[in-house]
Amino acid sequence: MNASVAIQVLPKVATDDETVRVVDEVIKFIRTFDVKMEVGPFETTIEGDYDVLMEIVKGCSKVCIESGAPGVMTYVKINYVQTGVMTIEEKCAKHR
Repeated sequence: MNASVAIQVLPKVATDDETVRVVDEVIKFIRTFDVKMEVGPFETTIEGDYDVLMEIVKGCSKVCIESGAPGVMTYVKINYVQTGVMTIEEKCAKHR
């Protein structure tokens, strides 16, 4: 595992219920990949191979549009170290 990514999608839709529906579709899409993920209240963190994660990032905005949002803002934070990055568990275990 050489990368971790935090991704937040903000579909441009009219209601909170629509936002949740579209974001749920994005989460469903991410779950089709074999990556570790953790859903948070503002963003979802995924970890795995850099190229796979970039494929996921690319697809998330498309999923929003395919799910009916006329537009989407996507915010991404990427941690990439060729030799490996700290895992979600390593970063957060002491706080759980």
